[in-house]
Amino acid sequence: MIDRTRVIVAALLAGAVLPAVLVSGCASEPSAVTEAETKAPEQSAEQTAAGFPEEDPLYTPEYKPNGSETAVIKTSKGDITVKFYGTDAPIHVGNFVELVRKGFYDGTKFHRYVPGFVIQGGDPATQDASSEDVAAADGSPNSPYGMGGPGYQIRGEFDATANPNQHVEGALAMARSNNPDSAGSQFYFTLAPTHELDGSYTVFGIVTEGLDVVKDLRAGDVLESVTLSGTTE
Repeated sequence: MIDRTRVIVAALLAGAVLPAVLVSGCASEPSAVTEAETKAPEQSAEQTAAGFPEEDPLYTPEYKPNGSETAVIKTSKGDITVKFYGTDAPIHVGNFVELVRKGFYDGTKFHRYVPGFVIQGGDPATQDASSEDVAAADGSPNSPYGMGGPGYQIRGEFDATANPNQHVEGALAMARSNNPDSAGSQFYFTLAPTHELDGSYTVFGIVTEGLDVVKDLRAGDVLESVTLSGTTE
């Protein structure tokens, strides 16, 4: 049996977003582990270097959450309704809202699936790729997906004193590299409680409807569009 906690920690040090699972691959999770070996949400070290330069200033969204934001995420497998934690993770929620309003996620594909753990998406590199190509690349250390982002990084918001939300089943969180302030656009849904990630990744929402859809998602499935509700101008 694989020690998931050990694998996640290793992945975080390797920069696979978790190279591949939860952060940017889900966005990027630094570590010396390859994407095929990782189990946490991450953004690869390569992605961090190419798309999220350490010297760049952190981005602060102009949108300020009011705490009532929700969204319906339309996928090729069905709809998912999410309630955002705008009060506890205002930077992440503000960032997500801004990206949605730009149509950033429309047509992207989920690129990382780990049974019983997470399904990850949000890489703009998957937008013009076929579902078949994205699915075929899942788990490969040479995958071209899991390293893309919006071109900036945001500050982490996983201090339990300010953001007590945990990685329960159906949690929505952001992937990142080994740098705690390196999330961008890649996100993941937890397919089961994954409390080993608490305190290391920012949970900024929870699935309120469509958990069955989340569990049915696989690499290559399409995020067709996102409709926001409860937002202010």
